[in-house]
Amino acid sequence: MKHTITPFLLQHAALHPISFHMPGHKGSAIYRECGYGDFLERLMDCDITEIPGADNLFQTEGPLLEIMHRYQTMYQAKASYLLVNGSSGGLIAAILASVSRGGKLILARNCHKSIFNALSLGDISPVYAYPDTIAEYGILGSISPEEVVRCMEEHPDAETVILPSPNYYGICSDVKAIAEEVHKRGKVLIVDQAHGAHLPFFAKYIGPAFPGGEKGLRFPAAAEAQGADIVINSIHKTLASFTQTALLNVCTDRVDLYDLEDRLQAIESSSPSYPLMASLDINADLLERCGEERIRSWAEDLAWFYEEATKQVPGLRLMEHPMLDPTKLNLDMSAYGLNGNELEEELMKRGIFIELVTGNILMCMTGIGNQRSDYEKLIAALKEIAGERILGSEKKKQPEAVTRSLAMKPVPVKKERIPLREAAGRVCGSSVIPYPPGIPIVCPGEVFDPEVITYIEERRRAEEKVIGLDGLGRVIVGVEK
Repeated sequence: MKHTITPFLLQHAALHPISFHMPGHKGSAIYRECGYGDFLERLMDCDITEIPGADNLFQTEGPLLEIMHRYQTMYQAKASYLLVNGSSGGLIAAILASVSRGGKLILARNCHKSIFNALSLGDISPVYAYPDTIAEYGILGSISPEEVVRCMEEHPDAETVILPSPNYYGICSDVKAIAEEVHKRGKVLIVDQAHGAHLPFFAKYIGPAFPGGEKGLRFPAAAEAQGADIVINSIHKTLASFTQTALLNVCTDRVDLYDLEDRLQAIESSSPSYPLMASLDINADLLERCGEERIRSWAEDLAWFYEEATKQVPGLRLMEHPMLDPTKLNLDMSAYGLNGNELEEELMKRGIFIELVTGNILMCMTGIGNQRSDYEKLIAALKEIAGERILGSEKKKQPEAVTRSLAMKPVPVKKERIPLREAAGRVCGSSVIPYPPGIPIVCPGEVFDPEVITYIEERRRAEEKVIGLDGLGRVIVGVEK
C-alpha cells in the first residue's frame, strides 16, 4: 500500500499524538469511556443504506427524526437538521433559502470559503461587512453592529446578513445587537457558529463566567440565545461526532422550512453516511448522559492551563480579547525568537499537533475529548522549548495577513488564468484562499494589488496551501475588454 493515506493514518494513530486540532472527540478514548466501544468495533457493519427501519435523512419519520428532536431541545431551536456535508452544506442551503436568485447578501469579509460558493450557485452579489482588525496579532476580529448597519443602509435591497461567530480564533461578535438591527429592517440573520457548537452547553453547565487564574474565564453566549434566525454548528469541531457532521438550527419563524429543506436535499449527498449520523446520535446521547461532567472538566482544565501556562513559561503570551471563546488557546512564543511555524514544528517533534498558525500566533483548538494530561503535556513542551532558547531573543515574524479591504469591481463573467505576479490591477475571478483557515485573501470582484500578491507569494514560499493558485502559480482573473 504505497502512496496512500491509510498507512499515514495508521502510523499517526500509533504515535498516540496529543490533539489540539479538530475533531473535538480527540480519538476513540471518549467513546470507549462513555460506553460506545461496541460501535467502534462494528463500525463497518453499521455502514448501511436506507433499509426498512433505518429512516431517511430527507424524509425523517423514525430514529433520525428522534435525533433531530433531541438536538432541537438541547439547542432550544424551533427545528434542527442533521448535516453530513459539514457546516459548508448547511451554510450554502441556508443562503440559497434566504436570498433570492440574483439578490444581495451582506456577509462578513472573513466568512468561510463555502459561503462564497453559495454566491456562485445563487448568482448572488456580495456586500462586504469588514471586521475589526486586531493589529497586534495581524488578524481579523469581531463584526460590529455599526458595520452591519452601514451595509444595510447602503444596500437596503440586501435580504440577508451572515457572519461567523466565533471566528477561527474564537473571537465572537455581538450577535444580539446585530440581530436587533437586522430584524428592525425585516432581514434574516444567519450565524456561522461552526467553531462554537459547544457554547450552549457551557451556558447551561458553567454560565457566563468560570473562576480560575487571576481573571477567570468568560464564555460568550451562543447565537441561538441571541436572536439569530439560522445557526449552523460544526458538531465535529469541538464536540464528539465524526468529521463532516454538523447541525443546522432554525430559531425563528422568519425562515421558510419547506424551502430550506428543499435546499438541503439539493446540496447534501443523496447517500448520507449512517456511521456519520450515528456519531451525531452518540454525541447527543453523550451530552445528555455525561455532558455536565465533561463540560465542567473541560472548563476546569482550561482554567488550570490559563493559570499555569504563563507562570511556568515566562514570556509566553496568551491572546486576550473581551469577546474571546477561551476554548481556543492562541499562543505566542515570539519572545523566544519563535514564529508560529517554528513553534508548531517544535511541538510536532514532541507529539503535539495543533490546528492553525497565523504569523506568530499558534491556535490550539481544544475539544470535549481533551484530558488534563493533554494540557499538562502542552505546558511541559512549551517549557522545554523555552528552556532551549533565550528569553528576549529577536522576534522572527511571519508575514502578517493582509487585513485591509481591496478595491471592488463587478464579479467578472469571462475569465482567464494568468501568472500571479502579473495580476496586479486585475479583477479576481475565483477566490484565493490560504487554507487553513479557509478565509479568502482575495474574493471574486476584488482587485489584486502588489501587497496582497506579495503576501500570497510568501505563503507559497512557506509551503502553505493556497487554494485558487494552480501548480504553475496562476490565478483566475476577469478578461479585460
